[in-house]
Amino acid sequence: MTGSGHTGTDTVDVVVIGMGVGGEHVAGRLAEAGLAVLGVEAELVGGECPYWACVPSKMMIRAGNLLAEARRVPGMAGRAEVTADFAPVAARIRDEATADWDDAAAMERFTGKGGLFLRGRARLTGPRRVEVEGRTYTARRGVVLATGSRPRIPPVPGLADVPYWTNRDAVSAKEAPPSLLVLGGGPIGAELAQAYARFGTAVTIVEAADRLLSAEEPEAAELVAGVLGREGVDVRAGARAAAVRHEGGEFRLTLEGGEELTGRRLLVATGRRAALSGLGVEHLGLDPDASAVEVDGRMRAADAAWAVGDVTGHGAFTHVAMYQGELAARDILGDPGPDADYRALPRVTFTDPEVGAVGLTEEAARERGVRVRTGLARVPSSTRGWIHKAGNEGLVKLVADADRDVLVGATSAGPMGGEVLYGLAVAVHAEVPLPRLRHMMYAYPTFHRTVEQALQDLG
Repeated sequence: MTGSGHTGTDTVDVVVIGMGVGGEHVAGRLAEAGLAVLGVEAELVGGECPYWACVPSKMMIRAGNLLAEARRVPGMAGRAEVTADFAPVAARIRDEATADWDDAAAMERFTGKGGLFLRGRARLTGPRRVEVEGRTYTARRGVVLATGSRPRIPPVPGLADVPYWTNRDAVSAKEAPPSLLVLGGGPIGAELAQAYARFGTAVTIVEAADRLLSAEEPEAAELVAGVLGREGVDVRAGARAAAVRHEGGEFRLTLEGGEELTGRRLLVATGRRAALSGLGVEHLGLDPDASAVEVDGRMRAADAAWAVGDVTGHGAFTHVAMYQGELAARDILGDPGPDADYRALPRVTFTDPEVGAVGLTEEAARERGVRVRTGLARVPSSTRGWIHKAGNEGLVKLVADADRDVLVGATSAGPMGGEVLYGLAVAVHAEVPLPRLRHMMYAYPTFHRTVEQALQDLG
């Protein structure tokens, strides 16, 4: 056991099971406050985000975006010859992002705060009791469940028998494959598909829903699908995989209807599921077969038990895990503060154009019985969009509660769509009255000025 400040004991104040971003945050906060905290992680401290998800994938996307920008030079700034090379991307991910998938620095960051760390798999054996590699620990104050999520692998015949990629394989690859089949057109599938396509990979996306990014506004999904198509990505929406086989170094994906697609690699990006299997949550009175752990506004899952991050079912987002980690830490320490509030939960799909969204989509608002008004403006019709020209695809869509005259959701798609989202997130979170938003000044010429046009369309 690695640690400082507290020495070998089978009794601690808190055991944090899972040291991804949420678990690391709450464990670090509690250790800094002087509690004896045991953090347990079977893989890497920091979890999915810094090693296989957010950080390395955005390095890939940044590199792909540079290639796309260079290809936009003709007709606007002269001539450019672009030769894609994936080697610097792979090296940057290995050397700068992940230290060759070594978590020594992250582990030392936690133990430097006084925390204790154990590498291994933890299992609950009773209230406040956790077993790690054959040794049992008692937590005086309780346990925090932060075990994250795992890729959801669909039951496609033959899939379990072939060497498919998950997001981990895709971001740790040393070279771009000549061809890639992507099963799933959500944020992960769309982002990685575009990144690889820009490095010369022939990419086909197979999505069972009738559109990509099915959780987002249809206008944004149509926008991204159009851009991907123009960049050479074969987008198959409303298509279901019926069988998979791997032979002669090629994947063969058969669709319902009999069409067969081939690719050198197959990326499965069909969502994620909470990692609860084998954790022993039944000893806390929780359902081990549940899709998520239900928590209250202070992240309490049961008596002397809290849960944060993906396992709570509020979205597989780093910012949600850290937000919840702070709430749990506050509750454990007895510090005052508001309960969890997900009305303005932000999310960004880092395709080009970026799709930033906050709060409810139009469909979700209507399902909740909201009397909806919407406003839509296209980025190319704005002055900044017109100036930007190549690569200016984008839109702003606003979803308003007509009875309360406030925004309940918004989407900002386009260049830097995730950055433009900030002001919209504030408006949704603070329930800023629409008249006040209409009477603001919007800097000219900016992408965020498109929000003003969408407000005018809202009426």
